[in-house]
Amino acid sequence: MNRNRLIFAAAVAAIVIVFIIILGVVMLRYVSRRVTEGVPPSGTVTKTPAAKLNAALGDPSGATSDASNKNNFLVVKPQYVLSYNNDKGEPNWVSWHLQASDIGDVERQNNFHPDDALPAGFKHVTPEDYTGTGFDRGHVCNSKDRTANEDDNSETFSMANMLPQTPDLNRHVWEQLESYSRTLAQAGNQLFIVAGGYGSAKTIGKKNKVNVPTDCWKIILVLPQNKDISQADKNARVIAVDMPNTSGIANDPWQKYITTVADIEQKTGYHFFTDLPADVQAALKSKKDSGK
Repeated sequence: MNRNRLIFAAAVAAIVIVFIIILGVVMLRYVSRRVTEGVPPSGTVTKTPAAKLNAALGDPSGATSDASNKNNFLVVKPQYVLSYNNDKGEPNWVSWHLQASDIGDVERQNNFHPDDALPAGFKHVTPEDYTGTGFDRGHVCNSKDRTANEDDNSETFSMANMLPQTPDLNRHVWEQLESYSRTLAQAGNQLFIVAGGYGSAKTIGKKNKVNVPTDCWKIILVLPQNKDISQADKNARVIAVDMPNTSGIANDPWQKYITTVADIEQKTGYHFFTDLPADVQAALKSKKDSGK
């Protein structure tokens, strides 16, 4: 009798072990497929080193990889992380990390293209939706910040990384800050950047309607290259700007539009620096940079 019970118990244990192994294999394949498709498991931003750096300042809007969350859909790429707004046909925000090694001599790919990382049923904005509108296809994560190789540069030309910007903003005052950021990186700093737009001036587009923001904002946390994001303290440099998306500002210096992170939070409803300690967050959000 005891022998039969032992045999029965061993058989049950074997079945349980086989079930656990099968379940583990299924879950591993699921997670692997999600990562391969560029979609992280629910509740995470990413596990890859590059994307961890790109998203080091947190998730300002609480974006998720749930395809039903169309207006706050998380897209994770090696080059940047963004929240896509399907109704607006543009990113809510784009976040990326910049250091000297990201800046190379690769030529501008100029291959504007719909983003195939967006699920079926989403608005896939095309380059032609901007054609003849008077607005530039304004990179959020800009092309020159990703010139180490052709693949990185090409990915910045995704239409999910674009905001309609006036030429005076995109080619002049906004570009001034982009160039200044690269000089900081090449001087031995690393930059944690998040940027986007807010408001609605009008819509453009042919096949797909795209919102034209009234303002474009950017936040930059500057740290020495050898300092980890967890070491950011109240003395870290923060540059925050809020620029009007209008004509007539081409000759303005970018410093004219310096503001505070707290001001951008109030205008966007987002929450920045969420992965930093609360006291550090509060100090950095109230800072207003000198622009020097």
